[in-house]
Amino acid sequence: MDVPQAFSTSTDFTTWLRSSGLEIVLLLLGAVLFSRFATFIRDRITRRIDAGFRSSDALVRSEAAKHRHALAQVVTWVVLTVVYVLVGMEVLRRMGFAVTGLVAPAAVLGAALGFGAQRIVQDILAGFFLITERQYGFGDVVRIAVTGSAEQAEGTVEDVTLRITTLRNADGEVITVPNGQIVKVTNLSKDWARAAIDVPVAASVDITRINEILHEVGTKAYEDRRLKPLLLDEPTVMGVEDLTVDQMNIRMVARTLPGKQFEVGRELRVRVAAALRREGISETT
Repeated sequence: MDVPQAFSTSTDFTTWLRSSGLEIVLLLLGAVLFSRFATFIRDRITRRIDAGFRSSDALVRSEAAKHRHALAQVVTWVVLTVVYVLVGMEVLRRMGFAVTGLVAPAAVLGAALGFGAQRIVQDILAGFFLITERQYGFGDVVRIAVTGSAEQAEGTVEDVTLRITTLRNADGEVITVPNGQIVKVTNLSKDWARAAIDVPVAASVDITRINEILHEVGTKAYEDRRLKPLLLDEPTVMGVEDLTVDQMNIRMVARTLPGKQFEVGRELRVRVAAALRREGISETT
C-alpha cells in the first residue's frame, strides 16, 4: 500500500511542479526582467536629461530638468514596489495559501506592526510632498536639518525616492536621510544664489578707500570673460557689517547662478586679497 501512495505523492508533486511550480518560476523571472526593463528605461531617461544639459549652453541644470530626473527615480521605485507586492501575492496563491483568507490575519498583524510602520508611512508621505512641491531635485545642493541630530546634512542630491534622500557631501561621503525626519531644507542652488564675502580690515583704515577698492574688484570681476557667465549682475559692496574696537568687517555680495556661489566666492576672495595687498592694506584675522 505504501508504494502506490509514494508513487501518487511523487506524481502529484511532478504535476504541481509542471503547473504551479512553473508559473512561480515564470512570475519571478518576469518580475526580474520587468525590474531590469524599468531600470533601463529610467536610466535612459535620466541619461537623456543629462545629455541635454551637457549639450546645451546652460551652466546649471534647469529646475524642470532637476524635477524630471527626481520624478523618474520616484516613479520607477513606486512601480517596482507595486510589482513586487503583486508578484509576491501570486506566488503565495500558487503555493496553496488562500490570499483572501490572509486578510483577517493581515489586519491583526498590521495593527500589531502599525506603530512600527508609522515611520515608514511618515517617510513616504513626506517624500510625496517633497517631490510634488519641488522643494529640491537631482543635482541640487541642499542643507537639511534632521530630527534628533545637531548637525545638518549638506551635500549634492544624488537620489530621491518616496522614502529616502541620498546626498554626497564635499568629502565624497554618502548621506542617507529618511524623508520623514527632515525638519527644514535649505536649497542652495534653486533659481539663483548669493556669494557673501566679509572683508576684515583694521578699524583705522579709510573706509571710503576700502569701498573704492572693493567696487573696482567687483567691476573687473564682472568684466572677466571666465567669471561673468557665473554672475547675474555686478558684485556690490553692502558696507560695514560688523564693527569692534580694532576691526571692522565690510561685506561684499554677488548674485550667481545656482550652485556657483562657492566658486565665485573663492575667486572674489583671491581678487580682494590681491587688491588690498597692492594698496598696502592687510586683512586682519
